Amino acid sequence: MGLMDFIKKQFIDIIQWTEDSDGTLAWRFPMADMEIQYGASLTVRESQMAVFVNEGKIADVFGPGTHKLTTQTIPVLTYLKNWDKLFESPFKSDVYFFSTRQQVDQKWGTPQPITIRDKDFGAVRLRAFGNFSFRVADPKLFHTEISGTRDSYGVGDLDGQLRGLVLQNISNAIASSGIPFLDLASNQLTFAKALSDQLAPEFAKIGLKLEGMTVQNVSLPEELQKIMDQKIGMGMVGNDMGKFMQYQTAQAIPKFAEGGGDGGGIAGSAMGLGAGVALGQVMAQNLSAGLQGGVNQAAAVAAQAATVKPDDIMATLEKLGELKAKGILTQEEFDTKKAELLKKLV
Repeated sequence: MGLMDFIKKQFIDIIQWTEDSDGTLAWRFPMADMEIQYGASLTVRESQMAVFVNEGKIADVFGPGTHKLTTQTIPVLTYLKNWDKLFESPFKSDVYFFSTRQQVDQKWGTPQPITIRDKDFGAVRLRAFGNFSFRVADPKLFHTEISGTRDSYGVGDLDGQLRGLVLQNISNAIASSGIPFLDLASNQLTFAKALSDQLAPEFAKIGLKLEGMTVQNVSLPEELQKIMDQKIGMGMVGNDMGKFMQYQTAQAIPKFAEGGGDGGGIAGSAMGLGAGVALGQVMAQNLSAGLQGGVNQAAAVAAQAATVKPDDIMATLEKLGELKAKGILTQEEFDTKKAELLKKLV
């Protein structure tokens, strides 16, 4: 091999990255002791960007296309090396390629229940999981903040940090959304949007763009899950008060049937059914008349009780007891209405 052949092998004429595998975010072109030939060809594909680094400083960033490397196409590098435009010498720089393809189906989840604060329920412990997708949007920032001078930097190297970002921002996402937690938990699309809005600026700080976020499951404590199930059930009937009372009555029938009447069995179930339907009719009439507030509701229930049967009065007392247990009625108000209803049995 002649001397000239040996020298030519030290010059690089074509610089490109074919991405022979998935999951690589940054890749350094192997320079070894070689130099880039003046006028060499740099090929950057549609799903890539390239960064030139000279003596530890980022000189230029190239987008998709074929670029001829001259003092005109890399003016920053020209300035750093103080080249004259007529000086056409090979030069040595590090070249990093970045994949800008969307990285899909990245998993996130809560290994342990996390505690969040909600204005309705105070502290709530939950588990959740889903997935997200992202891409490198600012290779210069990603290089300086994350990938650095490594030969290769993959999605797996970033996985732990991104999962951590998701977990530490769940509480902030719920708080900043201003939406009650139960509404978020019962609507996974709303939850995912709130989380995405919170995370997008955090991803941007390291040169990434969050492309999508999903919440596939939210696991709540049993008592909170029951409340959410009831909320969903009531939401199904909308603003139709008649349907709302039918729903409430249907919910109450099993409880009436369990202990209603001395006959037990079929007789008890029948009496419970009758009491539940009667109570539903009474409450529907009151609500449709526009009565509001716990005290007004209790007064209306008591007034209607004067025209109903003894079994209906007992059912009304049970309803008043529920209002008292929920804090809508005070003990004094409950005792007053109870006395009035019991007089009807005499």
